[in-house]
Amino acid sequence: MLTPLTLTLLTAAAPWPAEAHGQIALPATEPAPTAAQDAKDEEEEKPDEREEIEEALDSLKDHVRARGDEDKQAISIIDDLLVEFPKSGPKDRKDIVAGIAACLKVKRKDLDADLKNNGLFIASATALGDMGPESVKPLLKWHDHKSFSKDLATQRALLLALGKTRDEDVVEPLVDLLPHHLPEVQAAAGEALGNFAHLDQKVRKDIFKEVLDELTAVKNRVDVDQVDQIEIHRYNTISGPMLTTLESLSGYDSRNPLEYRTWWNDNKKKNWDEGRKG
Repeated sequence: MLTPLTLTLLTAAAPWPAEAHGQIALPATEPAPTAAQDAKDEEEEKPDEREEIEEALDSLKDHVRARGDEDKQAISIIDDLLVEFPKSGPKDRKDIVAGIAACLKVKRKDLDADLKNNGLFIASATALGDMGPESVKPLLKWHDHKSFSKDLATQRALLLALGKTRDEDVVEPLVDLLPHHLPEVQAAAGEALGNFAHLDQKVRKDIFKEVLDELTAVKNRVDVDQVDQIEIHRYNTISGPMLTTLESLSGYDSRNPLEYRTWWNDNKKKNWDEGRKG
């Protein structure tokens, strides 16, 4: 038998309509939150517009203005901001990316004729690689900028950072650099493209073919002229990174470009994901 208290609670929660014939009508429930909504809520809960972030960015700016004398301190702040980035709300994330990207605008004198003073640039590029998708736009601005045309280490860091964002918008700019006249740039672009094994199979196949075509073209030139030291150096520089990327995109493992060409001819129309782990 229902007690008066039980009847009161049930009535308050869900009144009994006449047509219910004595059955209790349960209250409507809210739909379960989706994964996307959970992610949005979590993002909105992160602290934003924090005073400590603003102070860190101001301090970074002051160190960078010291013409290189305080680059070690600036790099230390970049490291701290990299830790704070995933904990930050959208406005702080935007400000962090902008503050670090601004470090790429400054000028630094070479340490000597053969040694670039590029520690700040490399640290900035590397950090931006872990700040996608917010960092994609500034990285695309700087990845082939003339300011770094003679600084291969910074160019490499920028290209690898583009790859680390895993953003599909950077694929085409990286592919465009595969036939670059500098083998170090080719190698970095080829290596960066190995980060896109998560993309749709059609896109992966397109990337695979671009990398394979460039690698086999260089290999063929070396095979034709085995004393061409320029092409030998090019092949030795690009082959390792590009072969690793081919494996990452396809799941097929070989250290021989010609074997990859044969595999491609046999499998380009097949489902690469069937039975593939991960």
